[in-house]
Amino acid sequence: MNQLPANEENLEMAGRIGRAWREIRRGAAAGALRETIYGPCATHDVAIEPGQMDALDLLVTVESCRMSDLADYLRIDPSTATRAVQRLIKDNLASKVHHEGDGRVVEIAATERGRQVHAIVAERRRAIVLGIMERFPHSERTQLADFLERFVVATDTVISIANPARMQ
Repeated sequence: MNQLPANEENLEMAGRIGRAWREIRRGAAAGALRETIYGPCATHDVAIEPGQMDALDLLVTVESCRMSDLADYLRIDPSTATRAVQRLIKDNLASKVHHEGDGRVVEIAATERGRQVHAIVAERRRAIVLGIMERFPHSERTQLADFLERFVVATDTVISIANPARMQ
């Protein structure tokens, strides 16, 4: 794998990026951010987990999907997807449905409650992101989005090179 030289400037920049990444994941505001986005509200007394929202992001866009498709979308192994779906079903956010063409195939679908909770959480998430974007000049917003998208692709690429079995 090609790597930048470990000179002082690159190490300093890697440290800054690493600290920013950590603060986004675990910083003082991270817990409050999770509560603001995923916590209960006046219209729904439900608090969901980020992983449940990730699954609902797909389920609200399709009539139903196979467990393997959900696992692929979430980039997790099927057994982890099964556990995630069990929590969704327990919380009445999703249900199992039988495939029309093959009754042996079980698919997952968002319930009406799941769609409502998704809409509330998606709106909260959208408001937070818009609030964050507001702090950047218009000219930097596109750059920020481009850089974050490239960061995700670069992360996947580096991980796939360093640990190819994990990316399959």
